[in-house]
Amino acid sequence: MLIDAHHHIWSLARPECRWPTAADGVLHRDFTLVEFRRVAGDAGVSGAVLIQTQESDADTDWLLTLADDPFVTAVVGWADLHAPHAPRRIAALARHPKLAGLRPMVQHRAADWYDDPALDAAFDAMEEAGLALDALVRVGHLASLERLARRRPDLAIAIDHAAKPAIGRSDGFAEWRRAIAPLADRPNMRCKLSGLLSECGDAPPEAVVPFILAMLELFGADRVMWGSDWPVLEASGRYADWLALARATVPERDHRAVFGGTARAFYATEAVEVRA
Repeated sequence: MLIDAHHHIWSLARPECRWPTAADGVLHRDFTLVEFRRVAGDAGVSGAVLIQTQESDADTDWLLTLADDPFVTAVVGWADLHAPHAPRRIAALARHPKLAGLRPMVQHRAADWYDDPALDAAFDAMEEAGLALDALVRVGHLASLERLARRRPDLAIAIDHAAKPAIGRSDGFAEWRRAIAPLADRPNMRCKLSGLLSECGDAPPEAVVPFILAMLELFGADRVMWGSDWPVLEASGRYADWLALARATVPERDHRAVFGGTARAFYATEAVEVRA
């Protein structure tokens, strides 16, 4: 069963929706679960992990209202991990059967964000509830994330979009590989094969191939999971084309893990066969 480990939906009319803006072009419209089911179902996807896009409790609450749809295998929400009430909020969210993880949006924050001891209470609560951490980061955050993984070996962590490497830059691969290799040594780390086309710049889509192969070499197929990053993907490619490129690059022996097995195990969900 083919599982998309990373997709989004949003509604511009919702008051908590601060992104995308008109400056984001084709992304500045509503993207619904109905549309996603059609696009993903046409590509043979059986279920998907729904990921937050807004730093808002209301957004997470809304996503959870959509989780009754059997196509949604899991939800990764948001909570303010610095808030005094974070442990209570995390415990409450974890009572929802499809809430599988949380994603603080760190990509534009300080490189040492994960080192802040003020986050300890929230991470304690996540571990107690069995929730995963999705790490929306850039390459410069990886050292701090590795320290977190070392301090908290029981916290399951997934690196979103392989930390957004500078694929279109000549030194991007070497810089990224040096930074991400130490995280592959942490057993609690996973890496998402998602969002890479958005980082290509002027480079052709095939420029992602060395990054995919390096992910498999470093982490192994059972710790790599494919995701579309739809609808952000719409700004740089088509769903079916991105899936085809990933499937052509990942050795066939690894397809079962990368295109479903890793995501099901990491998010501890059971996918059901659903067609759009």
